[in-house]
Amino acid sequence: MTIESPDAIAPDSCDCCAEGNHGYSASKEAYLKRLRRIEGQVRGIQRMVDEDKYCIDILTQISAINKAMHAVSIGLLEEHIAHCVVNAANESRDTGNPEIVQDKVIEATAAISRLLRS
Repeated sequence: MTIESPDAIAPDSCDCCAEGNHGYSASKEAYLKRLRRIEGQVRGIQRMVDEDKYCIDILTQISAINKAMHAVSIGLLEEHIAHCVVNAANESRDTGNPEIVQDKVIEATAAISRLLRS
């Protein structure tokens, strides 16, 4: 199997995600709760800057947000692989079309590459 550049354009969705059935669907509420918490942390940092708080304290909060966003990203990536990539592998096996799984591997590789650059 040849894997193209991780910067290749990947599809926005897949057949297994039709009608909102994404890999993260079972954990959607947990993700939303975590993202709302992160949103509150960002507002807190805005307030800290507005109130001229100590820069190191602000940087500490930014670090916490980055760690929280990283955890969300890794969780979504794990669920994408477990759901979309596994479904593509099964479909590829069933149809004999290796391009189906190759496209999903390229898509996942591009996502990992973006995460590593951030």
